[in-house]
Amino acid sequence: MKTPFVYGIAADELHFTDREEETRRLRMNFENGINTIIISPRRWGKTSLVNYVAEQYKARKDIRVVKLDAFACRTPEDFYKMFATEIIRQTATKAEEWVANAKRFLSSLVPVVSVSSDPMNTFSLSMKIVDSNFTEEVLTLPERVATEKNLHIVVCIDEFQQIGEFTDSITFQKKLRSVWQHQHKTSYCLFGSKRHLLMYMFQKSNYPFYKFGDVLFLERIPLPYWTKYIGSRFLEAGKKIEDSFISNIYDYVDGNSSYIQQLAWIVLTRTQQVVTEDILLESELELIRQNNALFYEQMNNLTSYQIRFLVALIEGNDQSLSRKESIEEFSLGSSANVASLKKALQKKEIIDVYGNQTYFADPLFPHWLKLNLQSFKL
Repeated sequence: MKTPFVYGIAADELHFTDREEETRRLRMNFENGINTIIISPRRWGKTSLVNYVAEQYKARKDIRVVKLDAFACRTPEDFYKMFATEIIRQTATKAEEWVANAKRFLSSLVPVVSVSSDPMNTFSLSMKIVDSNFTEEVLTLPERVATEKNLHIVVCIDEFQQIGEFTDSITFQKKLRSVWQHQHKTSYCLFGSKRHLLMYMFQKSNYPFYKFGDVLFLERIPLPYWTKYIGSRFLEAGKKIEDSFISNIYDYVDGNSSYIQQLAWIVLTRTQQVVTEDILLESELELIRQNNALFYEQMNNLTSYQIRFLVALIEGNDQSLSRKESIEEFSLGSSANVASLKKALQKKEIIDVYGNQTYFADPLFPHWLKLNLQSFKL
């Protein structure tokens, strides 16, 4: 069954819309060995973009795209194991070749290979370190494989900001950079869901990965693309939605790709023939209800000062929050406290700061907060 809208997972080719310039640029980088860093707010389609471009190289013999996810990595050892396992697994096609390559390319380690009957999870690699040079061997693994197989390898690492949470992270980042910057047959595409951490890692001159590659900032997909996409999905379902309602969907979630798909799906399921304003309003409330648990959990972890800051952000302009009148109106304490609140809320990923602008990281959160503010004692 063909699903008209998808959310919560990476969009496949059928549900991929626009990103024409970003796709062209990423393909150029992949094909010319340029490292790429992708930065955007959460749920704007970074993973979908990488998957979409990677899919175009499946039949190519000169380029191999290896996709990794660092989300579960808590230590450098976790990262090394994940890195080595996926490079071996995704650069060969048979279990026998995985075993042979693991033993040949990882001589400083003792690979223990297990092959399961599950075709989706057919290879794992646990390593017993027998040589102090194992880190160099693991980090140069894709370059050595690419050289032997006479191809170019693109290593795409999702949730790369996770390494910033490691103990002595800067030392670990220096190690990665010192090895990767000298590779010619391997390039890297690094991205993740925590924009403020990635901005520090790649935009601050005192961080190891400063100027590591081409920084690609994803913008919102323009409304006209959504108008065409959503309109066609409704027509395929034998229903109709006016362009003005699609614009309302887009504005309500501030152009967030995942929420647009989710809200459009809710509207579609509630529509018999033609979308009405009542259907749209009911669907917006349903979208909020579906996220109730998440937002309540986030609010329960906030202090009264932090909640009052969020209320002030909804009510006014971020530029005015440090003014005496705003501090007194919302009981924020002092201008120094406002700066501390902003920093703490950004760390909690409740707000995002871009340039001189402060806004909610989740565009649905302020809608929910307005409806549920009376539930919290300030």
